Amino acid sequence: MTTVLLVDDQALLRMGFRLVIESTDDLDVVGEASDGASAIEQVAALAPDVVLMDIRMPRMDGIEATRRIVAEHPAVRVLVLTTFDVDEYAFAALRAGASGFLLKNARPDELLDAIRTVATGSSVVAPRVVRRMLDLFARHLPSGQPDDGDAAGDGLDPRLRALTPRELDVLRGIADGLSNAEIAERLVLSATTVKTHVGNVLAKLAVRDRVQAVIAAYECGLVEPGQGFRTR
Repeated sequence: MTTVLLVDDQALLRMGFRLVIESTDDLDVVGEASDGASAIEQVAALAPDVVLMDIRMPRMDGIEATRRIVAEHPAVRVLVLTTFDVDEYAFAALRAGASGFLLKNARPDELLDAIRTVATGSSVVAPRVVRRMLDLFARHLPSGQPDDGDAAGDGLDPRLRALTPRELDVLRGIADGLSNAEIAERLVLSATTVKTHVGNVLAKLAVRDRVQAVIAAYECGLVEPGQGFRTR
């Protein structure tokens, strides 16, 4: 049974989500919250598997709540609710650690599939969509990118220095929205080898999934919004 916490400042929306979720045998709503601050308290008390998180709420918005929940409860997955498919607030939530975002007008089956997907540790947003959001919004958001004058003098972010040249190639493929099979074809490697490299990249960058890897590639300077990859 996958447990879900509903976070939205509109009671009618929470009721609708609850009815849909509790119509299944494998999902269960264990609590509700009307703002980010209450969501943090509920996560600590209930330890849900997935938090269905609204963004614009009173007291504390969903972005800050997501950041704190992910930091304090790494096993909890956050699925962000948004009104627009390309939304700077949704992108900020992904950077805060959300595992994906879902449109509020999604069909019931899409909602259920999204919850099940993030519960397994996967993402509900394609890396290509993240790249599109980067191109649109990243220039207006703090990147957290260090100065180019690093101690090693190679222009690489310290996190990237932990990667082998082949792992950097794989990260470029991930950031380009490629599947493992497509990366394997590009690099002339077996799919099994690419899968191993992907696992190493995620572990070394300390990110949860491919979406977070795309964002890390931007933050480390490997990808420049609207310009593709830097040449190293």
